[in-house]
Amino acid sequence: MPVIDAAVYVAGRRRASPSTLADTYRCLHEHEGAMAWIGLYQPDADQIASLAREFRLHELAVEDAITAHQRPKLERYGDTVFVVLLAARYLESREEVRFSELHVFIGPGFVVTVRHGDAPDLAAVRHRMERDTGMLAAGPQAVLYAILDQVVDGYLPVVAGLENDIDEIETEVFGGEPTVSRRIYELSREVIEFQRAARPLGAVLGALDAGVTRYETGEELRRYLRDVADHLTQVAERVDGFRQLLQNMLAVNATLVGQQQNDEMRRLTEAGFEQNEEIKRISAWAAILFAPTLIGTVYGMNFTHMPELGWWFGYPLALLLMAMVCGALYLVFRRRNWL
Repeated sequence: MPVIDAAVYVAGRRRASPSTLADTYRCLHEHEGAMAWIGLYQPDADQIASLAREFRLHELAVEDAITAHQRPKLERYGDTVFVVLLAARYLESREEVRFSELHVFIGPGFVVTVRHGDAPDLAAVRHRMERDTGMLAAGPQAVLYAILDQVVDGYLPVVAGLENDIDEIETEVFGGEPTVSRRIYELSREVIEFQRAARPLGAVLGALDAGVTRYETGEELRRYLRDVADHLTQVAERVDGFRQLLQNMLAVNATLVGQQQNDEMRRLTEAGFEQNEEIKRISAWAAILFAPTLIGTVYGMNFTHMPELGWWFGYPLALLLMAMVCGALYLVFRRRNWL
């Protein structure tokens, strides 16, 4: 059902739990000084239009709440404040940051939350606020600060998940894992998306802080707002560090890959040089052995008219010629360092 929970509070205590928007409006009018807190999940245009008529919501804010896909921001329309938040969850198995969009309308006597996703756990926020009746009695601003606190606290497990994956990547980089470059790139993209969700929230908190005096925010709520801002600053600083660390890891990995490629090229070059040396030796010995074969082939042709065949010194001369040619070739190849 689009209406997840609707309640009417008086002095911080729940007085009614209507099941429809119409009943919620009726109960709100029946109790003086009451506050309605309506939680919706992906409502349709008719429900948003009903809320807009009842609480006089600005048409631009209503349009944003229907279409979603907004970046974190805060806009004021008279007495109404419209806030867009991005809650985050980290999926360890996929190394992916999953975002859920949350729209919050607050004004005199009402809080409307419109979720486009599973996070944050607004039921936990409502239960915590109902246990602290004094805080809930502070009105819609207190509810908004509690929601902001829940969203920022939800960033901490995301930061822890990213940090754990970065530690694993660091081990893989120095372990020579071949697919680590792709993992670094994908995790860097998730960190950038997370920055886009968390960084604008600082401007939202700044806008709320700027309106503290104008809207007569109590001191307790001011402390609440400062605490949320401190947590957000810590998250932002750690995420900025993650991005720089991943960039450094990518550079180190590229250097290590380059060194591995250079070592491989050097080994291939050395292997090629050794092969060339062996080829030189084989070629030199082949040339030396070819010379006697050539001489023997000439005298083995058995022509009838070959004067050397009948000469008494012909055989020793042939052997001497073979030895001289082989010796000369050996000296030439030895001088050229082929042997």
